[in-house]
Amino acid sequence: MISFLVNNGDVQVDAPGDTPLLWILRDWLNLTGTKFGCGVAQCGACTVHVDGQARRSCVTPVASVAGSAVTTVEGLAATAGDGRERHPLQAAWIEVQAPQCGYCQSGQLMQAAALLGETPDPSDDDIRNGMAANLCRCMAYVRIRKAIKLAAQAQNGGRR
Repeated sequence: MISFLVNNGDVQVDAPGDTPLLWILRDWLNLTGTKFGCGVAQCGACTVHVDGQARRSCVTPVASVAGSAVTTVEGLAATAGDGRERHPLQAAWIEVQAPQCGYCQSGQLMQAAALLGETPDPSDDDIRNGMAANLCRCMAYVRIRKAIKLAAQAQNGGRR
């Protein structure tokens, strides 16, 4: 039995330890916001947080998260810590209409949240470098960068 937290809830799964976390989240826990993209940690669609760090769930064995806290896009709002219905990134994504098809967006949001956690007031270069490994087939990168800047401003109390 492997025990860990998912979105602040206790989880126990009786699965082979090498099962990718992605399939535990989607198939066992019905948290389908995390997407399967490439299966080899190259696209970022499956990005989640493990103990606050962005990780590719498609190549993360579930045994490696035993005792850890996993956050998926479904739990992102709770990480804002201010009781709002949405994380500032989610609100910004909506405001600038960042997604086109939307498939990669949960991974984009999770990577962006990790970026803002490390760099609360990112420059364009910080965003470009921090988000470079998350791919978007629709090429929504300009809107994604704009949303990250807007969310950073909201998190910083509107100061720039």
